[in-house]
Amino acid sequence: MGRQGTMLDKEIKSQYLDETFVIKIYKPENFSPLYKYHICIMQDGDDYYQLGRAATVSDRLHSKSEIENTIFAGIHYKDRYDRWDKYHPDGEKNDAYMKFLVFEVIPMLEKELPSYHVGSTRVLMGDSLGGTLSLMTAIKYPNNFGKVIMQSPYVDDRVIEAVKESNEIANMTIYHTIGLDETEVPTTKDGTEDFLSPNRELNNMLEDLVNDYVYKELEGKHTWKQWQKDLPEAIKKIFNN
Repeated sequence: MGRQGTMLDKEIKSQYLDETFVIKIYKPENFSPLYKYHICIMQDGDDYYQLGRAATVSDRLHSKSEIENTIFAGIHYKDRYDRWDKYHPDGEKNDAYMKFLVFEVIPMLEKELPSYHVGSTRVLMGDSLGGTLSLMTAIKYPNNFGKVIMQSPYVDDRVIEAVKESNEIANMTIYHTIGLDETEVPTTKDGTEDFLSPNRELNNMLEDLVNDYVYKELEGKHTWKQWQKDLPEAIKKIFNN
């Protein structure tokens, strides 16, 4: 069965990163310039499309009118070291990548697509370090992004501190998951780490701070099998019609 929506590839040359990116934009079947759309920007874009089946999930939820009109935009990485540099709080390109999202990706998408032009209708989504990047960017630029989906995010002291210091996080909508078996997760640069305990600490904070917050502990490991299974629920929660 083919896709119901339409995939569009759009190149963007980033001045902040001195790199050309391909943004993979997925429009739903009913797309029309007469409508306005929510926008979900996905880190690990190719993984969300291929392993997370984001386009298929979009087709199904739109056809059942379970979500608002939503366009998905996927941004991918070169390799796992490039991903670390861009997504990790300590990464050399982390700050530049955030600026790329805010000052280059948003304007391009809003020039190409009929959207609402307000942060509350823009979502950042990511798994693992992509989830970390999504949260940290929304905290740093709360007027640009009002909602976050983070699946099994990496959490360290910088993340905890950023949450503590945020004055705007109470107004965000956040969907947060972690797997019960994520106690020994192989990482790119820091060996094997426990993801479950720091995520529980983050959850305790966010429950007190965020008015619209969903947290789930799921059966499973730090893999796409877990994230793909939960993705429809995450998207329904964030874009509920």
